[in-house]
Amino acid sequence: MIERLKSTLRDTFVYSLSNMAPKLIGVVLLPVYTAYLTQQDFGKWDLLDITTNILAEIFLLGQAASIIFLNNSSEYKARKKDALFTITLFVVFVCSLLIMAGELFINTYNDLEASLLIKPVYIRLIVWIVFFRTLNNLFLSKFRAEERAFFYTAVSVTKLILIAAGIIYALTVLNKGLEGIFTATLIGEAATALFLLIKLLNQMSHRFDSELLRVSFKFGFPLVFGTIGIMLLNLSDRYIITYLLGPESNAIYGLGYRIAGVLNMFLIMPFSLSLMPVAYKYYGQKDDKRFFSKLMTYSAFMFLWGSVAISLFSREIVGIFAEKPEYFSAYMVVPVILISYSLSGMRITASLGMMLTKNTKHIATITLSAAFLNIALNFIFIPKYGIIAAAFNTLIAFVIFYLATLIVSDKHFKIPYERKKILLLIFWGIILSAPVYIMPQGTIYLFVKLILTGAFPFILLPFGFYEERELEYIKSPKKLINLIINLVKK
Repeated sequence: MIERLKSTLRDTFVYSLSNMAPKLIGVVLLPVYTAYLTQQDFGKWDLLDITTNILAEIFLLGQAASIIFLNNSSEYKARKKDALFTITLFVVFVCSLLIMAGELFINTYNDLEASLLIKPVYIRLIVWIVFFRTLNNLFLSKFRAEERAFFYTAVSVTKLILIAAGIIYALTVLNKGLEGIFTATLIGEAATALFLLIKLLNQMSHRFDSELLRVSFKFGFPLVFGTIGIMLLNLSDRYIITYLLGPESNAIYGLGYRIAGVLNMFLIMPFSLSLMPVAYKYYGQKDDKRFFSKLMTYSAFMFLWGSVAISLFSREIVGIFAEKPEYFSAYMVVPVILISYSLSGMRITASLGMMLTKNTKHIATITLSAAFLNIALNFIFIPKYGIIAAAFNTLIAFVIFYLATLIVSDKHFKIPYERKKILLLIFWGIILSAPVYIMPQGTIYLFVKLILTGAFPFILLPFGFYEERELEYIKSPKKLINLIINLVKK
């Protein structure tokens, strides 16, 4: 069992290296954004940035998953060159429709800037960013299908450096504001897409295969609805806050949300990318249900421990990313969103019952239902309680999302999750995170926060949380250190 879990952690580490780089840009550049943009412009950027990501996912139409399926399926593997050419043409066509729609929208609404406070040039740049980002997502999925993780990582990091350097230059030297951010992003995405296209030309045929397109569309398109649901669940509150309270409030909320997103970037996302290959590998083997159960417990342990650490230091982190006093209150939403993120990560494991038995049709329904609940709650409570209501509404939606996923999955493949232990983790995760709201600032309190963070694994001891094999690592720090070193080496 421990060896299987070691293997899963190794896979998670590899995926974290290859997928965190593009996500880092939004966090690394936060101090630059908050220093060189007005609070209103920062709120606009936050909203336009997430809109760009949503559009890139929607207009890909699930074809990133399709290219992996067609590339590795024994039935279609011999036609993978036709598949890449066909899907690429299809994606280019779909994204071209978006570009034309963007131009039509700009030309139709002449008072766009006056009514929506958005310059037409922003929309023009964004639709082109979506075009190239969608192609990059498709092309990188091809390299992922070919298991070229090092190349995948190198390209992601290079794109990050190129875009980050361009944005810093545009803001600090040219003082171009939002237009400079989007222009630099477009240059980085376009250069990466051109490079990847050149690398993939020899892996493409020049034959459009309508049959493969039907197969690809049928496989990938249903996944779009689940993706939309997840994005609505995570991002709709930003639109509602901007609509009801204005971009200044969204700037504060968006900063807090992005700080909490560090947990998603470094722990939850890498885990989610490595989970399914590992799950399929062990599905049907002896003790597979116990393995999945321990996987839930251990991942929840890491997510909630990470939540405690980030929550307790959220004031200091906000101070690092934004020196302006108007952003200080962003720390208030961080602990609540972190618990939501933890439940989101646990929900991924909870969905194994549906995924492993190929009963995925329920996922989109559950996701969209939770998203619409979140939207309804936001319209009811944000006008009265402000951005803190948006954070708690997200938490409520994720609690229901997790429980509904667990209930439906159990009907198809019941896994005996250690529910008492998971409740214990959530309880102490909340209790140890809460002091950030009442603890004064000061050097001595930094040590108190460090002690509270380090106490998380040990506070579980009196409750019989650990099994005998797990206690060996708790009692012997040397064994734990050696385990971590071995994981990194392998």
